Amino acid sequence: MPRTRSGGTRKENKLEEARLRQQAIGVRLRHMFEEVVNEPVPEDFLAILRHADSRDDGSGGDPL
Repeated sequence: MPRTRSGGTRKENKLEEARLRQQAIGVRLRHMFEEVVNEPVPEDFLAILRHADSRDDGSGGDPL
């Protein structure tokens, strides 16, 4: 197989480029996931959960 200037074959270079792209995508996805996980829960959603909890424990609460 012919070698490129960097010493590797074209196939090896393409594989390395693909690995680097995948690694960069993985880093970005992890960063985005961390941002979403650290977002506060919206107050409306918390109110729905509190309402559901109050119905589950038998303390009444108005039906939705």
